[in-house]
Amino acid sequence: MYDYLVVGAGLYGAVFAREAKDRGKSVLVIDKRPHVAGNVYTEKIEGIHVHKYGAHIFHTNNKKVWNYITRFAEFNRFTNSPVANYHGELYSMPFNMYTFNKMWGVVTPEEAEAKINAQRAEIQGEPRNLEEQAISLVGRDIFEKLVKGYTEKQWGRDCKDLPAFIIKRLPVRLTFDNNYFNALYQGIPVGGYTKLVENLLSGIEVRLNTDYLEQKAELDELAETVVYTGPIDAYFGYSLGHLEYRSVRFETEVLDKPNFQGNAAVNYTDRETPWTRIIEHKWFEFGKDEEGKELPKTIISREYSSEWKPGDEPYYPVNDEKNGNLYEEYRQLAEAEKKVIFGGRLGEYRYYDMDAVIAAALEKTESIL
Repeated sequence: MYDYLVVGAGLYGAVFAREAKDRGKSVLVIDKRPHVAGNVYTEKIEGIHVHKYGAHIFHTNNKKVWNYITRFAEFNRFTNSPVANYHGELYSMPFNMYTFNKMWGVVTPEEAEAKINAQRAEIQGEPRNLEEQAISLVGRDIFEKLVKGYTEKQWGRDCKDLPAFIIKRLPVRLTFDNNYFNALYQGIPVGGYTKLVENLLSGIEVRLNTDYLEQKAELDELAETVVYTGPIDAYFGYSLGHLEYRSVRFETEVLDKPNFQGNAAVNYTDRETPWTRIIEHKWFEFGKDEEGKELPKTIISREYSSEWKPGDEPYYPVNDEKNGNLYEEYRQLAEAEKKVIFGGRLGEYRYYDMDAVIAAALEKTESIL
């Protein structure tokens, strides 16, 4: 009999398991996939750590989380500076002086601010949808070229049909700072995320290719407490209905050239290009292998956003009012499950950055162990 059965070997499950093990508890971790690390899984191909489920860039202002996670991996100094491609015009992200100079030819922060303020004035009163919200923050030119197409591809809906709260803020910087995240600590684990999670799970029993919901009765018998990080609606057999997600599909290819786009991430912000962005994985580690040698090939992934359907990988919870109300009903059912802890992005139906997942797992273990 184990003290804890942890369902899911992603970041939440791995951190919980590590903390339980270090406090003398017996732990079994299971995952239905053939690998650990959940969606942060990286696979080494041609000397490149490929982010199999999309780009993951670790960033945090939480010193406790940073000190914790750097016990299990060294992090490089990667800084996220995406580029936006609008019909072949390239713009800096986040919106900064490079963006404004390219967009309008302005040179000083005062000129940029005056241009933005003049365009923002188009929206009077409370913005009623995402389009109005975005224009009220950054003006129509930036909205049309850098926000509209990308957002409509990501959500599969017109910006006029999306709620304003999705874009509460769009960073506008009147400086030449290309660092996307305002985070004190950021980087990519040297050796990839899979290695980081394997280090977290060191000395802990892990069973892969094990589907908890298919073998629930017998697996529940194995432990005093279950830590469940899968979709909360699936746990209850979708008895109240399906929660909605956006899903992502990747087309990955190895190219026989050293450099495809010169940047880890390029967002395609026009509506006509079917993919939302292209990731070039080698630039997360500066184009070099672990010995510091230049890599002769490159690997790219085109990313397509789609509506989730059963059988797809759920990525982003659709946090609108309808889904929020349904989740609340499921959460009440979850509270009645005295032997089960629901955690993580799917278990709590919320969009979590990696540092927030780690913080939540640490908080949970501190409160119960």
